[in-house]
Amino acid sequence: MTDEPKSLRGRAVLMLVLATLYWGLSFPLIKTVTALNRELLPGAGTWFLAAAALAPRFLLAAALMFLFRRRGERLATPGEVRQGMGIGIFSTAGTLFQTDGMQFTDASTSAFLTQFSAILIPAWLALRHRRSPGAIVWLGCVLVLLGVGILGHFDLRTHRFGRGEWETILCSVFFMGQILWVGKKEFSANRPGPVTLVLFALQGAAFLALAAATAPRARALVVPWESPVWLGMTLALTMICTIGAFSIMNKWQPRITSTEAGLIYCVEPLFAAVFVLFLPAIFSGWAGIEYPNEHATWSLVIGGGLITLANVLVQMAPVARENRRSIQNS
Repeated sequence: MTDEPKSLRGRAVLMLVLATLYWGLSFPLIKTVTALNRELLPGAGTWFLAAAALAPRFLLAAALMFLFRRRGERLATPGEVRQGMGIGIFSTAGTLFQTDGMQFTDASTSAFLTQFSAILIPAWLALRHRRSPGAIVWLGCVLVLLGVGILGHFDLRTHRFGRGEWETILCSVFFMGQILWVGKKEFSANRPGPVTLVLFALQGAAFLALAAATAPRARALVVPWESPVWLGMTLALTMICTIGAFSIMNKWQPRITSTEAGLIYCVEPLFAAVFVLFLPAIFSGWAGIEYPNEHATWSLVIGGGLITLANVLVQMAPVARENRRSIQNS
């Protein structure tokens, strides 16, 4: 992984930055789609609005990946199905709570709070192996908790967050499980394409079932499809933020170390924070909904900055150890 030529590794870094840009774009896009669902289906519950926004995205992604897979490519092996199902279970829960929570908080806040998973991973591994994760990780945890409190406007009198903040923090726990499942050694020989196809199919089916179960009426499942703007937004989510981002990640992340990849993924909420400064007004103009631009408030800058700093410190710690070992062995 680390023996790749510098030019190829440099390209991998650039491609993964592009993937984080795509994921950053998904935050204002999905918030627009759920708001448009609410406009098209007044009175519908928030769980239906979230599921109705997510089901088409992943069903279309699965269908397109199946139709345009390589000619003669074998279908998923049992191991690839198991990996895809495991990732899908964690990802479905995480994406659902993230999307529902975004109806109660800003897209930029959601993007930063989702990064809580990066701190949970080393903390979980340390707990599992019954050893201290080290001073850097503990410092990172403190910074993240401070950042989460500032971003979530934690009420010191009632000791409570809002629903959106709680759901987003919960989603980060499931995303931690997703990341850990992806990294299991038993799946190292699996092909990323079939695994991703299984993942998308499971998510699409789960969200469709939830949408059907929570729909206020049967016709509610087809009403959004009659909106050209909704179709355009859903296609953008499918092609750019789902197929595009996951395809880049699966192809290029193996070219660099997981530590380097973790650092790059810290850029995602920064892209989201920039996009929400101007895209909501453009999207709401197209969709005819009320979704104003966000503003770079001090709570966003300080809270988001603390979470980003914590992630960078935690991800850089292994790099420092590797560099010290290299110097000692030289």
